[in-house]
Amino acid sequence: MIWHGMTCSGLWRLFRFKPSLHWSRLHRILSLPLSGVYNSVMKRVESAVYGRRVKNTEIEHPPLFVLGYWRSGTTLLQTLLSRDPQFQHLGLYRALFPWHFLLTEKTVTTLTAPFVPEKRPMDNIKVSWDAPQEDDMSLCIMAQVSSCMLLSHPHEPSQFWRALNLDELPAEELQRWRDSLMLLVKKQTFASSKRIMMKSPIHTYHIPTLLEMFPDARFLYIHRDPYNVFRSSCHLRRRMIDENTLGRSLYEDIEEEVISTYRYGFEKYEKDRGLIPERRLHEISFEEMEKDPVSELRAAYEQLELSGFDELEKALQPELESLKRYKKNEFQDDPYWVTRVYDDLRPAFERFGYQKPGTLESTQTNKPTNKPTNEQTNEPTNV
Repeated sequence: MIWHGMTCSGLWRLFRFKPSLHWSRLHRILSLPLSGVYNSVMKRVESAVYGRRVKNTEIEHPPLFVLGYWRSGTTLLQTLLSRDPQFQHLGLYRALFPWHFLLTEKTVTTLTAPFVPEKRPMDNIKVSWDAPQEDDMSLCIMAQVSSCMLLSHPHEPSQFWRALNLDELPAEELQRWRDSLMLLVKKQTFASSKRIMMKSPIHTYHIPTLLEMFPDARFLYIHRDPYNVFRSSCHLRRRMIDENTLGRSLYEDIEEEVISTYRYGFEKYEKDRGLIPERRLHEISFEEMEKDPVSELRAAYEQLELSGFDELEKALQPELESLKRYKKNEFQDDPYWVTRVYDDLRPAFERFGYQKPGTLESTQTNKPTNKPTNEQTNEPTNV
């Protein structure tokens, strides 16, 4: 579980928020004190060994952030970019144990590699200790300000919304979130001088703060047919709650929450993308990238003025066939939600050129009917 990466102080803050608890999850709850003590001790040891050097580490290369709503294709995009030798990414072990991975990663991953599940619980993406992960997982463990807090409070969506609205956080919590992200970036930079590529859908809501922290950062935003995103996001929430809750698996109003958070995220992105300097933002269609990843990524590299695309293309060539064979989850359509999603998210459908969803077959193959022009969308000319 994600909570197994927390220190004792992190667990104290987690339980101060009164997470959902149930006797059927007692084995999960009772395992937390031991992991909390372990992480606290390892954190102190790592700080004694590496703390000063990490603190003095300079971030030479501004990060590249992958944005987009959950299940929009951010994981696929992150996975493809991770093949570029100029980038480093946050692997699964580092994401789960951010407090002490400099000290423990090599030993623990070597000993436990055979026990890592082959695939993620919510889809068919392969898993390993080095598989790219979301830094939001680490921020949940370090700062307890994260969309992942919903997993401990499936009955209380406000825990999810807290992490979307950083401006409304108490000053102490916002500073803890910022300090945690900066520490994570510095630790990665200390471990490797390569440019950091980070992916967390929740950062779509954090563009102003990220620009304050990393003024020269690059951003890749990926979009997908909103109805397919809706179906897959509902499935994701159910699976992640099952895997991580300390109480009952509650799914009340998941559909409503997905629609409202998608709509807010779309509106927030439309408002904030104009803050990003010229040639620092590029948008990618999931459907087009799925069809021709090399061409789509080449365009992204050119727009963002990133060098080294030839190396990425060379690394991707052996994997192109396996990408075509990847099987996505299949879902049954509910006519009510088909209409509801389109009515509520119509601005996103129109902005990215997607048609109104229909049958299961048509929604799985829905592709942008046109690429919006700068004049139509009021985009900066660099997008």
